[in-house]
Amino acid sequence: MTEQATHPILQVENVSASYGHIQALHDITMDVQYGEIVTMIGANGAGKSTLMMTIFGHPRASSGRIIFDGWDITEEPTHHIARRGLSLVPEGRRIFPRMTVLENLQLGAELAPDSHFDDDLAFVYSLFPVLEKRQNQRAGTLSGGEQQMLAIGRALMGKPRFLMLDEPSLGLAPLLVKQVFDVLRELNEKHNMTIFLVEQNAFHALKLAHRGYVLVNGRITMSGTGEELLAKEEVRAAYLEGGI
Repeated sequence: MTEQATHPILQVENVSASYGHIQALHDITMDVQYGEIVTMIGANGAGKSTLMMTIFGHPRASSGRIIFDGWDITEEPTHHIARRGLSLVPEGRRIFPRMTVLENLQLGAELAPDSHFDDDLAFVYSLFPVLEKRQNQRAGTLSGGEQQMLAIGRALMGKPRFLMLDEPSLGLAPLLVKQVFDVLRELNEKHNMTIFLVEQNAFHALKLAHRGYVLVNGRITMSGTGEELLAKEEVRAAYLEGGI
C-alpha cells in the first residue's frame, strides 16, 4: 500500500438494503482507503454480493450514505457511478458468450477515452496473455478461468480507479485462483489500484488484503488487518477449515 492511502476513497455509512421484504444489510459501516486492498468475507448468503451491488446502485440503500471520492453516490444511477471510476466484476462473470473476446473488451472500454484504447488493450493482454491468443474466439467457448480473466479485463478497459470484484475465485481450480490473485496483487502494488474484494475463499482473500471485514447475516461482526483476522480463532474455525 502506498503513502497515498491516508483517507478513504469509499465510505459506507450506516447502510441498510433490502430485496423486496427481506432486509439483507443492517447498518453497514466500512471504508476503503486509497491504494488499499480490502476484502469482505462471509458465508454464502451473508449479504456480501448485496453490499457490492448496493455500492454500485442496485439495489438502492434504504438508509445510510455511500460516499465515493467525496461524492455522495447513494442515489446515483449505476452508469453515473461507473463514470466516476468504479468498475465491478460481478459474480458469475456475466460475459457476452456469443461475442468474441475482443468485442467483450471493446464493450468494457465504452466509458474510457477512445485515444487510450490501444494502450488499455495492450495492458489487459500483458496481464492475461491468453486473452490475446483467444481475441477472435467466442467468449462462451473459453474455459471458466479464461472467462474470469476476460471479466476482469473487461472491467479494466474502463480505466477504473476503484475495482470491485465479487467472488473472482468461484469455481476455479487452485492454480487459476493463484493466477487471478497474483494479478490483483500486481494491479495494486505496481499500478496503485484500489481494490474491494468479496470472497468466500477467506484464506486467499485475507492473505492478499491489507484489511478485511467479516459479514454475518447482513451485519459486520469483525474487522482488522488481513493478518489479524487470519489469526483469530473464530475466523479460522468458521472460514478456514481445510483452506490452509
